[in-house]
Amino acid sequence: MGTGELDREAHVPAGTSAGTPAGQPAREAGGTAGASGRPPTAARPPADARGSAATRTTPDAQDGAGAPPRSADRAGAPPRTLAEALRGRGDLGLAALLRARPDLLNPVPNDLTQLATRAGTRASVVRALERLDRFAQQTAQALAVAVEPTSYETLLALLSGDDGDPAVERALPRALGVLREQALVWGDDDRLRLVRTARELLAPSPQHPSPTGLGPTVAETTSGMSPGRLQEILATAGLPTTHDPVSAVASLTSLFTDRERMTALLDTAPAEALAVLDRLVWGPPYGTVAPPGDASGGTDSTPVQWLRDRGLLLPSSPRTVVLPREVALHLRGGRAHREPEPVPPEVRIAAEHRPQIVDSTAAGQAYTALATVEELLKGWQTGGPAVLRAGGLSVRDLKRTAAALDVSEQIAAFWLELAYAAGLLASDGGWGTSRTGTAAGDEERFAPTPAYDAWLDLPAASRWTALATAWLTATRTSGLVGSQDAKGRTLAALGPDLDRGAAPEVRHRVLALLAGLPWGAAPDPESVLARLRWERPVRTPVPAAGTPETPDLRSRIATWTLTEAELLGLTGRGALSTAARTLLAAPAPSATADRDRSGADVIPHGPDTTRGPDTAHGTAAGGGTAAGGGPARPAPHGHADLAARAALAAGVIAPLLPEPVDHVLLQADLTAVAPGPLERPLAEALGVLADVESKGGATVYRFTPASVRRALDAGQAAADLHAFLAKHSRTPVPQPLSYLIDDVARKHGHLRIGAASAYVRCDDDALLDEILADRRSQGLRMRRLAPTVLAAQADPATLLEGLRAMGYAPAAESAEGDVLITRADAHRTPHRTPPVPVPDGPPVPDDTLLGAAVKAIRAGDLAATAVRKPAPHTGAGELPRTTPAETLATVQAAALTGSAIWIGYVNADGAASQRVIAPVRVEGGFVTAYDHTADEVRTYPLHRITGVAELADEPA
Repeated sequence: MGTGELDREAHVPAGTSAGTPAGQPAREAGGTAGASGRPPTAARPPADARGSAATRTTPDAQDGAGAPPRSADRAGAPPRTLAEALRGRGDLGLAALLRARPDLLNPVPNDLTQLATRAGTRASVVRALERLDRFAQQTAQALAVAVEPTSYETLLALLSGDDGDPAVERALPRALGVLREQALVWGDDDRLRLVRTARELLAPSPQHPSPTGLGPTVAETTSGMSPGRLQEILATAGLPTTHDPVSAVASLTSLFTDRERMTALLDTAPAEALAVLDRLVWGPPYGTVAPPGDASGGTDSTPVQWLRDRGLLLPSSPRTVVLPREVALHLRGGRAHREPEPVPPEVRIAAEHRPQIVDSTAAGQAYTALATVEELLKGWQTGGPAVLRAGGLSVRDLKRTAAALDVSEQIAAFWLELAYAAGLLASDGGWGTSRTGTAAGDEERFAPTPAYDAWLDLPAASRWTALATAWLTATRTSGLVGSQDAKGRTLAALGPDLDRGAAPEVRHRVLALLAGLPWGAAPDPESVLARLRWERPVRTPVPAAGTPETPDLRSRIATWTLTEAELLGLTGRGALSTAARTLLAAPAPSATADRDRSGADVIPHGPDTTRGPDTAHGTAAGGGTAAGGGPARPAPHGHADLAARAALAAGVIAPLLPEPVDHVLLQADLTAVAPGPLERPLAEALGVLADVESKGGATVYRFTPASVRRALDAGQAAADLHAFLAKHSRTPVPQPLSYLIDDVARKHGHLRIGAASAYVRCDDDALLDEILADRRSQGLRMRRLAPTVLAAQADPATLLEGLRAMGYAPAAESAEGDVLITRADAHRTPHRTPPVPVPDGPPVPDDTLLGAAVKAIRAGDLAATAVRKPAPHTGAGELPRTTPAETLATVQAAALTGSAIWIGYVNADGAASQRVIAPVRVEGGFVTAYDHTADEVRTYPLHRITGVAELADEPA
């Protein structure tokens, strides 16, 4: 957008509403103090408590292009435009606007007029409205159905009704302050205006009904009605006839907004007519009229006709009638909403536990999470499932993974996505890397990344914080796996289209609400969802009759967050753990705000770990919301801050995690019992030698011929296995286990398989005769090449598996004849970085960027609003045009006097601009000057200056 952009809001003359010609009075409509019957003496908080402009500096600059200069007689006058209202703000007010609506910063506006224009664009206004809490939205909706401009008392009457509502009176200043801060509402308390785009979005229309359920005003509904019909309605309603439609509409509106006369009129209505009004009063205000048939006699033949004759229902189409807004407000008692919600719902406590029990339960689940991720990736170390052509994991492979982990498919998808978000799992791109550094081309598969090996070397507490921080900031949403996208395609685990930008914010907000509860308190999930829906209402289509209502995405993410936090060990028995409170001591990136507008901390600090959970206390109040209950805006925090909090959280949870043990208990039934988590070298070696039979507090391993052969394939000898078991067993090595190892080792490696296509080599020709005679070998299609060599048409891997299935113990060999040693951790992806979270809109700017942006906008606005003397040969809004001699003389004179001048400048790219500069030095064909537009000293070539003009003198 250029500097010539204009804010349409900026040019509506004071005293007229949008769409009303200048010089004509704005029409009165329902929603005024008179319409609601509310006297204009309602209690009013001080102006500064409502975010009013009363404390702002006096505007002293002219509006944007096309607006008249702001002379001295405008001092102290109310702002006429949104741009003028923004000029009246201090730097902190502008910074608050840009922080609340960061989309206005891309790119940085040239001046305040451009900022006001951008703040009124449809996309930006829609985004701002969607991020308001429910009561702030209700306040904006009430302003949209009120006459423009409206007063604070009228707005309060629309929200609280005739009987008043103390909660509304207390909450309205905060809600109005939020709207003002975000430039959705501007003007003083006696002339409040909603930004025109917001009014168009929220005002009632047949195509887009208002959330208030109100319909159009009498003036809007009767705009196409014949004058004769208007006079008939006046006569039937008992009003004197008029001479023109304008006065007729005013007379009818006056009747509907007069409580006493309106009550008298309704007292004469038939009961059936009142029932019709009751069905329409809270919306939708439109109703379909049945065909009259033969009953078309008198005017009062039907209840609807009785109402139509008196204007209580007005036609909007040949078969549709609408309830005028003024009539609905009278029937509602002056309220715009059926149920105003000024106070956020309370997060209820479902259960309370001792903090020590919460922490121990969470620590146990945290250790289970580490073991589950490790088990998952260990199973994929030799190359995991293939990647689908469209990306992601197939349904069959997801089911296999869920069966291997002994969890549901949805939980398996969560662990997969968590490992992927932490950078531990990725696609190898068809080129996996072995531990020896060699690479082999193959179909694209999932496999652990090199970062997985570094993660394994970390202490258990640090491994847990790595998973927790990755989950908090990830936009990947595993709960969507198995659902369908807009095109009907099933969303696959580890596939595309699983990023949801709102996920990190919702996760942090849910945990912040849990942090606001007492230590050890578990919330009622439904109350958490109700609170989130109040803080960020979502407009969803009304479901058809008999169709269950589908929860919105934020509610579903919140539900998944409660489940995933329990799986990850951030909560225990539903309550937030001490380690999680430490991790959330300050907001992370994309979290909700760290401080409310009164300066209070939102998310409670972690407990004093030296005192214990029983004596620790949080600092948040009210469940972590902004003043008055609304959600605060996020504040930026760097990765260093998150890493520091993760280190503190690791220190909190480390003493609660079980210590690894260095021994097992061997039993005579070929099993080994691990009485706790094993040290990593022991766990890796035992995982190769035996198979896990059961998990829990003590893991049971079973030794089988296949598992022993696997250890031998990994390069171990029988003597090595005996020594390993004797070293790490607290019980004597059972004789059956020793016999098993010796028996498998005796047979292992007698048969050698290599690649011919494939061959079998053995020094015992009788053993080869036995293989050829076995019917089970027919599928391998082998034939003898020599007394000790068989050739097969199958590949070496298939031949290996086939002979092992027949009960033999073959070993693979290389082209040089050496035995190939296979290890479980042989496959790694190339270096992969974790997936980058997809932001939900532009990032929140930090204080440095905000300060620089406000400074640039102020400087540009100062230059754009400077009053200039008319330049020769220059039209309104055009660049000044002067001869080179005139340009040089004017610039030299300004350098001598130290005055500022207005120049037209064309840069090297041919882009023309207007600037206000104060020349300092003129020499060598260049002018060095302080540029008020850029707020810095710059040098300009004189030949690129199209012309100059002096600035007008400041008014006295």
